[in-house]
Amino acid sequence: MLDGLDPEQREVALALSGPVCVLAGAGTGKTRAITHRIAYGVRAGVLQPAGVLAVTFTNRAAGEMRGRLRHLGAGGVQARTFHSAALRQLQFFWPKAIGGELPRLLERKVQLVAEAAARCRLRLDRNELRDVTGEIEWAKVTQTVPADYPAVVAKALRDAPRDPAEIGQIYATYEQLKRDRSVIDFEDVLLLTVGILQDRHDIADQVRRQYQHFVVDEYQDVSPLQQRLLDLWLGDRDNLCVVGDASQTIYSFTGATPDHLLNFRARHPGATVVKLVRDYRSTPQVVHLANGLLSQARGRAAEHRLELISQRDPGPEPVYAEYVDEPAEAEGTARRVRDLIAAGVPAGEIAVLYRINAQSEIYEQALADAGVPYQLRGAERFFERQEVREAGVALRGAARAGGNDSLLDDAEDLPAQVRAVLSTKGWTGEPPAGSGAVRDRWESLAALVRLAEDFARARPGATLSDLVAELDERAAAQHAPTVQGVTLASLHAAKGLEWDAVFLVGLTEGMMPITYARTDEQVEEERRLLYVGVTRARVHLTLSWALSRSPGGRPSRRPSRFLKGLRPGSGSLGTTGHGGPGFAERGSAPARRRPRGPVLCRVCGATLTEAGAMKLMRCEDCPSDMDEGLYERLRDWRAERARELGQPGYCVFTDKTLMAIAERVPATGGELASIAGVGTRKLNRFGADVLAICAGEEGGTGVDEL
Repeated sequence: MLDGLDPEQREVALALSGPVCVLAGAGTGKTRAITHRIAYGVRAGVLQPAGVLAVTFTNRAAGEMRGRLRHLGAGGVQARTFHSAALRQLQFFWPKAIGGELPRLLERKVQLVAEAAARCRLRLDRNELRDVTGEIEWAKVTQTVPADYPAVVAKALRDAPRDPAEIGQIYATYEQLKRDRSVIDFEDVLLLTVGILQDRHDIADQVRRQYQHFVVDEYQDVSPLQQRLLDLWLGDRDNLCVVGDASQTIYSFTGATPDHLLNFRARHPGATVVKLVRDYRSTPQVVHLANGLLSQARGRAAEHRLELISQRDPGPEPVYAEYVDEPAEAEGTARRVRDLIAAGVPAGEIAVLYRINAQSEIYEQALADAGVPYQLRGAERFFERQEVREAGVALRGAARAGGNDSLLDDAEDLPAQVRAVLSTKGWTGEPPAGSGAVRDRWESLAALVRLAEDFARARPGATLSDLVAELDERAAAQHAPTVQGVTLASLHAAKGLEWDAVFLVGLTEGMMPITYARTDEQVEEERRLLYVGVTRARVHLTLSWALSRSPGGRPSRRPSRFLKGLRPGSGSLGTTGHGGPGFAERGSAPARRRPRGPVLCRVCGATLTEAGAMKLMRCEDCPSDMDEGLYERLRDWRAERARELGQPGYCVFTDKTLMAIAERVPATGGELASIAGVGTRKLNRFGADVLAICAGEEGGTGVDEL
């Protein structure tokens, strides 16, 4: 059980009694250390599987922990999120403590918050509604009641999205609406569990008899409410192992605080403290940059930073790229992504990370124009997709039928059985041409096929019933399989993930740190957020920024202050230590273009800033003079070309590009090349065909002739 652990991980695994604090840097194998610790304790007879509760913060992390524990022979251990563990206890003890059935759990509180605001005669737009909902969540996890909210916000120097008195009023009305309708929200799950354990000592004793040992992952992210629940679970015992890294505290806006981690030794003077600093994830070049980024940090968390030591072979230097404008940055990023894929890096091992979700659109467009498949992290939940639910029903039916299902007659192993069943739902050996709903459905089913293949490798001899049970468990935990394609995600959503290649984009002042980060602590959290982004990369890392927002704009933007001393030409810090300062590119190919003026709408003359509008050369809501017949002929041609090439349709041209062509009806290669989305590569490959169609001809030069 201890084979393969490094000395510090082994020390963690052997510390089976009393309080234990593991300070684990990014990529240092903390999950490996704590799962081996639990499994070793079970094998040694020190820990009883049913008496251990391991809690973390995401369903994905909990699912991964359960899988590892099961593989190590400790499948009876409970690994859950705080909310999942609390909800389970609340459902069990509610009839005894309160009586009757537990109130219905409110899946989404936004609609009820909107109704509460309306009752208070306050109008909220979509963004304000989201922000006020977040404020209510923050108030509840910090155990702030509506009447105290304005005073607590003022004391905490917190920037409220509206007048604090108004938010307090909405908060109070929201709580009243919940009581009137007998519903509870996710924060209530924790609050009610805390209330029952505080008031009913018999129930608290029953929980403590059930669980004698606790493990808390990502301890730097606990809120005051979660810490209170943990204290009630523990009682007067100290069999607690916490794992965390203060330098990865990036959720303070939700009530998370690293204080509990930093104060652990003060609360538990005899605690065993182990530091994990051997980084197995990233190359020395990436680690050097991460260490340099934190070396400039200030504040209490910075005083406890961990100096990582890479255990990997050297790799390429980080690349710093400066562009003239945001579209050029997106196009340059897409080209680099395409080059990496051509060099053998799988698309699923590449990520483009940005500060806010609103930045995703221009990168979606650029990747589509470059013919690169992508997936948006944070979109619709995988197991809630219609095709995934239908696939689950089909697999469950086949598992029940067993040998009586003719579909499985020729299937020799589990993956073959799954492929046979899912072939009735639209899965094929090759992806369908084009994009849209058909391709999305196929990608979902293909993800289930890959999951079956991975499951069979991990558990030789597993049956279809075993896989169905695994899918049910994953669905309950929302632990989705990976879908192939470049990942587009915010830096917050990237926490806990890793890729071979990471592109950190939009690194300008005002975006990193974000404009509303005003206090020293808020700025330091932004630095930690960038640190999290850097440490997601295993080998390839690119950091980029644009000098202006739109083409022709004044180049007044400055690179993020966090890169000072790290990027070439900004100081001496990055030139010392391993690997030097990295490789710098000023402008890349787009930056060498001739200066362009503002892009104006050809209908109303307004300045265009959105990528889709600039492609059409008009505002989205301005009238279109598109030739509908030409557009349909172009779509038919694109579908045929995509089938020939075995690629999705958007890899040929996106819908927006076809619309722009159908509106402007180019007659020459130069006119076609002036349309956004028609680069040199696509002009050479598809230009003759497109021009022939625009001229009313049926055919055109073949793809390979050019």
